[in-house]
Amino acid sequence: MIKCALTTIDNPFDPFDQFDQWYMFDLDKGYNSCSYLDRVSHTSDQLSDEENDREIERAIDEIIKYDFMNIYKKVTQTIKTA
Repeated sequence: MIKCALTTIDNPFDPFDQFDQWYMFDLDKGYNSCSYLDRVSHTSDQLSDEENDREIERAIDEIIKYDFMNIYKKVTQTIKTA
């Protein structure tokens, strides 16, 4: 399974493996990427994890599509499933 995350081109930290450092850098720069992604995505407890993951990826793609400053990028990580 592939997970997607939103980050910025100048953030040196991995949002998957170094989330705390990534998040602090993101907030310090004023990007607030998590809040932005939350506003654009339409996730729900009533959706499955796979449906929510697809919705998050859709929202990331939309953010990047309309990113006139070209600061955002999508990063992925392959997650092993049992």
